Amino acid sequence: MNMKKWLLTGTLISMLGAFSACSDDPSNDPVGPADSGSSTIPDSSGNIPGSSGDVPGSSATPAAKSSSSIADNAAPQMACSEIMYHAKDSKLEWVEIYIAGGMDMDNMQNFFLHLSGAVDYTFPAEPLKKGEYIVVTNDLAAFAAAYPTFTGRVFGPWDNASTVKLINEGDVVNVKVQGEGDVSCAFSNEPPWPSLADGNGRSLVYLGGNAAQPNSWAASQAEGGTPGVGNDLWVAPTQVRINEIKPYEIENPSWIEVYNAGAQAVDLTGWTLEVKRRKQTLTIKSGIVPPNGYLVLDGTIAFDSELIVAPDGGEFYLRGPQEGDESSIWVPATNATSGVVDLSDGSTAQGPLAAATPGAKNSALQMGSLYINEIYYHPGSNPTDIPFEFMEIVNGSDAPVSLYSSSVARGWKVEGINLEFSGGATIPAKGLILAIPETLEDVDMQAFGITNWGPNFVRASLSIPEDVQIVTYKGKLSNRGETIAIKEPFAKEEDPSATGGYRYFYVWHDATLYSDNWEGLAEADGFGYSLHRVDVTTMGYEAKAWKVDVPTPGKI
Repeated sequence: MNMKKWLLTGTLISMLGAFSACSDDPSNDPVGPADSGSSTIPDSSGNIPGSSGDVPGSSATPAAKSSSSIADNAAPQMACSEIMYHAKDSKLEWVEIYIAGGMDMDNMQNFFLHLSGAVDYTFPAEPLKKGEYIVVTNDLAAFAAAYPTFTGRVFGPWDNASTVKLINEGDVVNVKVQGEGDVSCAFSNEPPWPSLADGNGRSLVYLGGNAAQPNSWAASQAEGGTPGVGNDLWVAPTQVRINEIKPYEIENPSWIEVYNAGAQAVDLTGWTLEVKRRKQTLTIKSGIVPPNGYLVLDGTIAFDSELIVAPDGGEFYLRGPQEGDESSIWVPATNATSGVVDLSDGSTAQGPLAAATPGAKNSALQMGSLYINEIYYHPGSNPTDIPFEFMEIVNGSDAPVSLYSSSVARGWKVEGINLEFSGGATIPAKGLILAIPETLEDVDMQAFGITNWGPNFVRASLSIPEDVQIVTYKGKLSNRGETIAIKEPFAKEEDPSATGGYRYFYVWHDATLYSDNWEGLAEADGFGYSLHRVDVTTMGYEAKAWKVDVPTPGKI
């Protein structure tokens, strides 16, 4: 193949023709608990919250692709089933994977089965059958000592295990094969991920659905998890959640809103609220949150000490007397309220809200100055397709934006692709930045005539205008879907446990958790098309905020 076959010097779009998939009305309606169920994940007993009427919305159960939905002669579809990213009193880490559907592997190397992303590992020339759960670890000796009765197959250590670890703050493990059977599995210790899996003795267990979403995972019931077993029991989450938080202002104290998605009232008397940033745990004096209703707790009178929510945000954990009675939220830096919104696919999103709505359903998530404009996450395989991924960032404001904070000594970042801007970086009013991978993965550069990969090559090949900045990122856009967020540094504090000795707090401008399962947008999943933003009135979590069209790199 030759680059001219898909380039044609800027005529790619016209040659491909105009294609636009039908999509929902892009206008945004505020969303909240009254609009859709907070979860369609079954609990550890197999019950689906909402299926008996306790949560409004769909009761459909998202599930991993399995042998019942994929033909036995189809290519293998991989899945993660359990992750130990932060063991208790140990540096041991491991990831459990299996074939969720399709054919068995006679030889894992023939299918190029490997891990990438948070860690790298290539599996040996051994078979793998459906129904077998295998484990990859950073330390074989430590694993054997921790699980003396383990009888399955364990592999490792992963590449550079002495220097590479699963970052507790969160990352993505990509389980990849040749073809379309890969999966991206997220993990994190930040809300709303369960704190029981964050150095408190439990593993993360996959429940079903999009493995990049936090509500597709839960903490294991078993101490230390159960590697090599599958179908693990998990700690069922509470139906009570932190729904909205108001930062402190002079003569306008903080408050917190709790939402009960269950069918029974819940007495919160004696429940605690951990304000992690202030290293403070408050006890709720009294309060009952009604079924399918709200309770607003005044920060000055509802607790045994005053609740003060700093404008630079942080983590908040609401906990009850039973294991699993935990709801958490990460509050970004903002003077506005922050909260949780329910999405049409049964998942949730959190962030700054467009308006405060104490005691009522939440408003939409508030947009900032910069937004994600286009995502080409799964390049097509036809000769006329662009063979490498990219994404675009647009400054929607009428003023230039500096992408580096001198007061915090930190650049803006795009979470999910490991991109952080350096000093001097700016984006002009209504300007556009084209982001491309620093290195190409799974691209036959010789076949496409790519000899000198980088911004200069892309600019010349695609006739990108000089006023469009091209930057590179170290990560990779998942072919299955993942969270991408644009964040502005706001403040920092000393933290000896953090990389570099500081912990940073960010303003959230835009975010999406794109998915290859988005209805009506399948053409963006390896067919040569990309996701284009059609609604910038709120953050881009919903499928209706996007459409499918031909890629237009470097063009708004």
